[in-house]
Amino acid sequence: MFKNSTFAAPGTERSIGAILLDSGRLAPDDVDKVLQFQKEAGLRFGEAGIKLGLLTEADILFALSLQFDYPFLSGPTRPVSEDIVVAYRPFGHEGERLRSLRSQLQLRWFDDSGKQTSLAIVGPQRGEGRSHLAANLAVSFAQAGERTLLIDADLHNASQHRYFKLENGAGLSNLLAGHVQDGIVQFVSGIPGLAVLPSGPLPPNPQELLARPVFQRILEQSSSTFSVVIVDTPAMEEGIDASLLARATRAAIAVARINQTRLDAFTDTTAMVTDVGAKVLGSVLVDVPPPRRRRGKLS
Repeated sequence: MFKNSTFAAPGTERSIGAILLDSGRLAPDDVDKVLQFQKEAGLRFGEAGIKLGLLTEADILFALSLQFDYPFLSGPTRPVSEDIVVAYRPFGHEGERLRSLRSQLQLRWFDDSGKQTSLAIVGPQRGEGRSHLAANLAVSFAQAGERTLLIDADLHNASQHRYFKLENGAGLSNLLAGHVQDGIVQFVSGIPGLAVLPSGPLPPNPQELLARPVFQRILEQSSSTFSVVIVDTPAMEEGIDASLLARATRAAIAVARINQTRLDAFTDTTAMVTDVGAKVLGSVLVDVPPPRRRRGKLS
């Protein structure tokens, strides 16, 4: 689908020039040049800086993200995988799709009461993009100011620790086995409000562990701290794990990949979620090509 910075205090009272100066993206002498050219040409600060070759569009987006409290990562370092598209390019086409999905979920499921905070991401088989969607969606919620927890409950083929470049020596599997440890939930550098509970060591008996009441307790405890909990699940082809997780979250998004997911397998997946008493809030088709402009209209 769809310079690692230290973020200053939000607030639209700070000008773009001040933000770029404080972040080291503009030198004081360059600010003077931009201000002078801005006055002469009658342009906005960002437009003047770009015309002078002192700023890029990425610099302007960075400043706007701080001005309006919408953080994203930029610069030469990559604290999370570049597969987390919305972390680096939240205003592109894929970021727009994620924001649209996030808005629909906020309207249709998540609420301010704290009673509906959890959501499972399910799909028929491996390679369809469940984990990728879960990671990007979690980042998108955090960017919107929601305290968000991403749980890697795929105890067959865990991936969230790789996406976010985290240690995976301890995680969900330890909690399910009754081995409580400090520091299992890890906050993501550069994305305020986002935390990840990695899978931990992959156990030989994931279904038995997930069937224990402790997972429900983990969700309940998480909802007291986080307003959104996204659960990455194993493929349905791995067994009943995803159904157990959907039952615990009480809601799910079903993922399919174009030219890969079979219709009968997708139908079976949504039926299994419904059979355990969870709601299928909608579906996401991965790898849909972006619309192209033709004759002034979107195709």
